[in-house]
Amino acid sequence: MDKNLPDASATNRKLVVLILGLLCILQAALNISLRLALYNSDAPDYDAVIRNLKEERDQLKRKLNTSGWVYFRSSFYFISSVEKSWGDSRDDCLQQGADLVIINSKEENEFTRQFRRLFWIGLTDTETEGTWKWVDGTLLNTTTSFWHPGEPNSSGNTDEDCGEARYNYAEYNWNDNKCNKLNFWICEKMVA
Repeated sequence: MDKNLPDASATNRKLVVLILGLLCILQAALNISLRLALYNSDAPDYDAVIRNLKEERDQLKRKLNTSGWVYFRSSFYFISSVEKSWGDSRDDCLQQGADLVIINSKEENEFTRQFRRLFWIGLTDTETEGTWKWVDGTLLNTTTSFWHPGEPNSSGNTDEDCGEARYNYAEYNWNDNKCNKLNFWICEKMVA
């Protein structure tokens, strides 16, 4: 073998290194091109969108807090200062873009108990006696119900088809009552 002739394996190694180097340069150029294309495209600035949504949420919180609404865990609550029937109470809530409160957790029940008054909640069995539904049409979940012992009972064979929070000294404070009884009420407006 002639020592002046290049070794074929050395030539192949140099060729492979050269090709890999070119591929790296092409990859870098492609990455830069894609970043520039995305940066200059009409894609929304998600950070700005999130900032704007947070600002709007905070403005809404301030506005509702100054008009008698209280914020708790993604919802605003309005506690009435007058008494009405269950139906009239619900109408009042609906006129304000809300509905009677739907209590979904122990924490929410504790939150509403702090107001220390009788009030309507968004629970009724007017459609089918004994089948309690929330105002949004969902069935009452027995694991998150807070009926006072012995309730609901339609006391004295009268139709007590509307839910109220009555025994606020107790964790289990719900009662069924006649829907035409006058009570305070709590509206709930959920925030997305």
